[in-house]
Amino acid sequence: MEACFVVNAGRDFTPAPEDSVRGSLFAQYERVLLESLVSSFGLDCLIRDQHGGDVDTLHTVRQIGRDGEMTYKNEAHRQAYEARGDYNSAAYHSHEGYREKNREISTMRKEGKLVDAYTGESIPRNGKTDLDHVISAKEIHDDPGRVLAGLRGEDLANSKENLQATNRRTNRSKKADSMDDFLERRGDEYTEEQKALMRKKDAEARRAYEKRLARTYYGSADFWTQTVAAAGRVGLQMGLRQALGLVLTEVWFAVREQLAVGGRSLKAMLADVAEGVRLGMRRAREKFADVLARLGEGFVGGILASLTTTLCNIFFTTAKNMVRVLRQSFASLVAAGKVLLFNPDSLAFGDCLLAALKILATGASAVVGMLLSDAVATSGLGALPVVGELLVSFTGVFATGVLSCTLLYALDSCDIIQQVVALLNKVRTIEYDIAFYRQQADAFEALAAELLSYDLEGFRRETAAYADAAQRLIQAENDPRALDGILREILTERGIALPYDGDFDSFMESGAGVLHFS
Repeated sequence: MEACFVVNAGRDFTPAPEDSVRGSLFAQYERVLLESLVSSFGLDCLIRDQHGGDVDTLHTVRQIGRDGEMTYKNEAHRQAYEARGDYNSAAYHSHEGYREKNREISTMRKEGKLVDAYTGESIPRNGKTDLDHVISAKEIHDDPGRVLAGLRGEDLANSKENLQATNRRTNRSKKADSMDDFLERRGDEYTEEQKALMRKKDAEARRAYEKRLARTYYGSADFWTQTVAAAGRVGLQMGLRQALGLVLTEVWFAVREQLAVGGRSLKAMLADVAEGVRLGMRRAREKFADVLARLGEGFVGGILASLTTTLCNIFFTTAKNMVRVLRQSFASLVAAGKVLLFNPDSLAFGDCLLAALKILATGASAVVGMLLSDAVATSGLGALPVVGELLVSFTGVFATGVLSCTLLYALDSCDIIQQVVALLNKVRTIEYDIAFYRQQADAFEALAAELLSYDLEGFRRETAAYADAAQRLIQAENDPRALDGILREILTERGIALPYDGDFDSFMESGAGVLHFS
């Protein structure tokens, strides 16, 4: 049962022949439940998910004040909005663009070519007109999106698309209202054709306005600096979360093993816990490559999730639970992509696809667990005193663990899936050739052992032990104290006695000591 799929992604979960199916399945339940608890819930405190993502967008800053949970993600942006100053009508109506448009309209009226932009009626040469800001100057001045883009309100309000000639009654009754608000208040004074024309002019002005804001802000160094910084931060947090999840899982199972065989006194239990932590950390060091792989997968998944969240928040608001779902989804996609594209375990084609499918099934289970957890939290049960928060966490962990283990077992137990995998394994790939040559090497090794009458299994155990010792020594090569401890452990494990008695420094200082090798 050591090769747990969730702890060591990409490896098969197949009960050993001597194990009971129920025992194998529930042992896997335990591992998945623990890793879900540690990684998806216990270590989520390492990542600070925010309502509306980690980067200010035109959409999110406009939700501040409307959405009680929305806040600025960048303090400088908040300060800039608060420092925008009061609306000054004179500054907007004395802008050169406003005066230029007035001159243009005056010329058209004198030539008899002027048409009311809102009613479609011709304006006589001696008629009276006003110049209206389609999007009111005050709305533009107070628009958080305009301030975020760093554009002057006077320039935007007095663009050609936002200035239209109309009769004085319409302009002066519209005031600073949006077109929708104005038509809701005074729409019965106009025909359906006129109201449609007003909405068309408003849509054209807003389309040009939003396009200019988007082009300026989303093409700015400010936005991209925030986006890259947020993606890197979330990537590092996700990588650390994934790696720590693996390490803490190993420590927990090592501690549990020690407690299962240790004494019952408090002193003995504490000693067993300490030994279990040491053994768990050692196992984690032995799986250093797996820890690094988890760190890399989490880093890439976090970056992709952050970029996706930022992209989504350009158009709509992502809640905290959606951000968590995106993170977990990308973590699973990256892990599956690693198996499919790089195949680190040199699996046959069918086994490779099955391993990727298992990763996606595990990720989907975690997403379902998060959604159920959020559903419990919003149902009112999460607000129960004392047990509410525990109930929310337990629901998510339990659903994740049971669903993922059940899916993994079903994938390995389904005859149809196994037949498809066996068929796909016959597809000729580089992994197929590698597996073939490995089988041939094992066969030649067995034949050589038979011919030379030596203990092949014993030889393999010995070489594995020496390889493990070498790996431990390499990892501690820069730490003399740790190196000394590991050497002592290796000698004890191999049953080799030290050639001196007592402490080595005391032995060397005595001058009378003699080394004895046996």
